[in-house]
Amino acid sequence: MKAGIVGLPNVGKSTLFNCLSNAKAQSANFPFCTIEPNVGVVNVPDPRLLKLEELVNPERVLPATVEIVDIAGLVKGASKGEGLGNQFLGNIRECNAIIHVLRCFDNDNIVHVDGKVNPIRDKETIDIELQLKDLDTVEKRLDKVKKAAKTGNKEAQVEADLLERIRETLLAGKSARIVEAKNQDEEELLEAFQLITTKPVLYVCNVDEGAAVNGNAYVEQVKELVKDENAEVIVLAVGTEADITELETFEERQMFLEDLGLEEPGSSKLIRSAYQLLKLQTYFTAGVKEVRAWTINIGDTAPQAAGVIHSDFEKGFIRAEVIAYDDYVAFGSEAKVKEAGKLRVEGKEYIVKDGDVMHFRFNV
Repeated sequence: MKAGIVGLPNVGKSTLFNCLSNAKAQSANFPFCTIEPNVGVVNVPDPRLLKLEELVNPERVLPATVEIVDIAGLVKGASKGEGLGNQFLGNIRECNAIIHVLRCFDNDNIVHVDGKVNPIRDKETIDIELQLKDLDTVEKRLDKVKKAAKTGNKEAQVEADLLERIRETLLAGKSARIVEAKNQDEEELLEAFQLITTKPVLYVCNVDEGAAVNGNAYVEQVKELVKDENAEVIVLAVGTEADITELETFEERQMFLEDLGLEEPGSSKLIRSAYQLLKLQTYFTAGVKEVRAWTINIGDTAPQAAGVIHSDFEKGFIRAEVIAYDDYVAFGSEAKVKEAGKLRVEGKEYIVKDGDVMHFRFNV
């Protein structure tokens, strides 16, 4: 599961990527600085993990992670292969969610690919290219499906109806993610189409240091524009965040944040938001050897969660011993949770909740 950072050239994508991961992507003041996508595996900040470490005192602690991809900047005409269009669109298709960076600051020393800062125009430029690419995909598929639908094939008729609705949405200049599936069959079809504009999106408004806390007029324009998209907007001073990551000690970083009026790095909030955007959640295992956060999909059952540790755990699943995170913290240890009767035994149908502390019993 990975999220791709996209945007026009030179809006701060690679600088943001550097903030999020240990990989140091090249960052420079000219378009197409990134050609091959950089990939970073990023730890998901989670204070619950720190609390469990404090209570258990394990030999090691392993956080949950999310994969972030820094993708080449897109320009007008990308859907027809302009710039690095075909490569960009291929890379973004492989991602599960989109982090769309919009430049929301003025600085004459940093060139803008279109000559002037305008995040609304920038967003529309990217949207149009992605919509045009999806429209091409939909129309080609629709031509084939219509032929089958005319023969009375009911499955083809259902698919053709959905494709027509998507086509109308794209022609209206809107992304396919706003098309609602009527039933489970349509949901599965939407997923199978793998359209770029059905991917969930998080907008990152890249501002200057002075707007890091409250945003600015550009940010308000973006929020107004996307209010009906069911998308989240985050304000981030990417250049400032980069400066913070260069500081050597935690204390220095905290002082810098306090001076800005921030409680935590904006990058931490962004990583958590990307994690949620990918419809992921965390459960924990806690023992003397290791306290670890495990990543699963929201809605996964106990056997599926066990399978993330090892496929044998899922195949031979017997039961899960589950402690709610709040109970673990309230009682202070697994032994005291058991004494209080708060440890639950769950079977194959149990839907794992975010923050569950779990042990699995299995037999292979």
